[in-house]
Amino acid sequence: MGKGNSVWVVGQHAVSAVLQVNPQRALNLYCVINPDNKEQSAVLSLAQQHGIALHPVTKKELSQRCDSQQHQGLALQCQPRREGNEQELLARLAALPVGRAPLLLVLDQVQDPHNFGACLRSAAAADIDAVVVAKDNASPLTATVQKVASGAAETVAIFRVTNLARTLTQLQQHGVWLVGTSDRADSSLYDVDLTGPTAIVMGAEGKGLRQLTAKKCDTLVSLPMAAGVVSSLNVSVATGVCLFEAVRQRRTS
Repeated sequence: MGKGNSVWVVGQHAVSAVLQVNPQRALNLYCVINPDNKEQSAVLSLAQQHGIALHPVTKKELSQRCDSQQHQGLALQCQPRREGNEQELLARLAALPVGRAPLLLVLDQVQDPHNFGACLRSAAAADIDAVVVAKDNASPLTATVQKVASGAAETVAIFRVTNLARTLTQLQQHGVWLVGTSDRADSSLYDVDLTGPTAIVMGAEGKGLRQLTAKKCDTLVSLPMAAGVVSSLNVSVATGVCLFEAVRQRRTS
């Protein structure tokens, strides 16, 4: 893959994650040199170990080059990260150790890159087995996503599928329980058993789950909230709550 197909990864944590996990993707590292920044020095040392070309630039030059103001003085030009497909998702489930109940996150048309990145960060922290997103009407893996994910975009297994409803059906056929979220659901998140093979299905910002996606779910749950002016949570916040409830149940079961 040539440089014409390259993408940008910006920010110290995101750049460091690429160099640690997938250094073969890296092409060029652009940096606003700050000798007093120990984290930056560690990233530069890592790049040197992998033989990646370093280009010192000014802050203005870096912002123009990577089209971002949130680079923290570091921007890595690299090959796009490859995401898995539907068949590879099912193969990953089949390859899990015997006795491990998979925990997956399914995002239904989450289009905001900040929310997508935050969801990936929560997914990495919860050590889930896969994140499933649709190819259409969903945020791609942009520089903003990777910056917000703070390195998680490199470590979480991401699968982008052409037909989300079909994929949900296939997950069910492989014994995965689909738990969708809805503020209109009668059941509470805290009343549902999440210790078995489970996929948490989250809807888009503002709209929630699409009707077809909701119908595919085995059960719908809501997050109990205090009465007041706040009627719902941001999708990335709700994702974190759901995933860590599953983690809590599995650790105490």
